[in-house]
Amino acid sequence: MENIDLLITLTQHERDSNNVTIAFTMGLKAAQKGHAVELILLSDGVHLATEGYADKIDIGEPFEPISKLLPAFLDAGGKLKVCSSCMIHNGVDENTLVEGAEVIDADYVVDAVLEAKKSLQLN
Repeated sequence: MENIDLLITLTQHERDSNNVTIAFTMGLKAAQKGHAVELILLSDGVHLATEGYADKIDIGEPFEPISKLLPAFLDAGGKLKVCSSCMIHNGVDENTLVEGAEVIDADYVVDAVLEAKKSLQLN
């Protein structure tokens, strides 16, 4: 497991667009500051990792839409992790994930939560 400065866990999707936007905004800011950041998508949040899904979420100013935040997060070195069990439960096919998303299991989630220096949980 990599050294994680900030671990963000997110269980929401478009039903809680505010928390989704906060998660990606804070993750991007931390990555831009040079921190090792992982954003783990759990529960309904796994939908966010599918191609085109980010286009649904834009809460307006002063925030950027997720369609801009997600690729900017990845470009800044942020790591997007997606729970495999949550994908199966929510009918998300691995072949539909955005480039750069990594499928993980429950053991990884537990280890990341326990080993990260800091965490932000948006559930």
